[in-house]
Amino acid sequence: MTDVYTLGEPLGVVSSGRVRHESEARLDVCGPEFTLAIALARLGHRCAYLGKVADDELGARALTVLRGEGVDVEDMRVAEGARTGLLLRESRVGRELAVTHYRTGSAGALLAPGNVPIDRIAASRMLHVTGLTAALGRDAQDAVRAAVTAARNAEVAISFSVEYVPELWPSVREAEEVLGELACESHLLFLRQDELDLVKPALTPEREVVVDRGAKGASVRADRMRYDVQGWQVPVVDTAGAGEAFAAGYISAALDGLIPQERLHRGALLSAAAVTSVSDWQGLPTRAEL
Repeated sequence: MTDVYTLGEPLGVVSSGRVRHESEARLDVCGPEFTLAIALARLGHRCAYLGKVADDELGARALTVLRGEGVDVEDMRVAEGARTGLLLRESRVGRELAVTHYRTGSAGALLAPGNVPIDRIAASRMLHVTGLTAALGRDAQDAVRAAVTAARNAEVAISFSVEYVPELWPSVREAEEVLGELACESHLLFLRQDELDLVKPALTPEREVVVDRGAKGASVRADRMRYDVQGWQVPVVDTAGAGEAFAAGYISAALDGLIPQERLHRGALLSAAAVTSVSDWQGLPTRAEL
């Protein structure tokens, strides 16, 4: 049985200083579900990933990384004639990362409901989806809905990370409608402090809600109780991937049957590991390293 089934868009990512002045850059592959799948696999969980990549070098690299990390890629698809999407991350002194998306018409956006394996999701312990994949276009959004419906019908636990990226949505109103709908379908909800207003209808006492409070740490409301954890004081190299790593740690502890405080603790550990690395996922620990 698969522990966690997830679907998303693998991306190339180029990281550098300000491009107009920089002569060096770093190439990697990333994506929130990509990072989460690798994090869970390193902790010994059986994780399956569904997505589309192009028949190009970035697509080949993404598949190579997932296979090498032990993630099940049986359902991955290669889209002929498309391109694997790309992110450009520019670091600025004293400022947040400037992120530019090159994803229009990408292979990942071609994910469709017909690609979703209903039986495999039904045989999993948990489905994890994000609002970022739902923002890629109508087909990808319907694929996320199809996966959620399959999980709900099979009584599989549903985990949802809001992952709101404004530039990927036509309007805030549409984002609120779709993200709110998916949040209400979830059993476990991950979101940042600034995303609370987007999914207000889902913030009910019955739902397990995990809030990333940035430098202040994180909190969870579970079983009508609130628990908090402080962030680890570690040297920060790059904050990209921290949220997905936290979610992976929390989910891992939940799968292991740990209590909410222990879930937060493991999430914080993985988040700390992520920010001390230049990569979203390369610095994440194995089970023995926890």
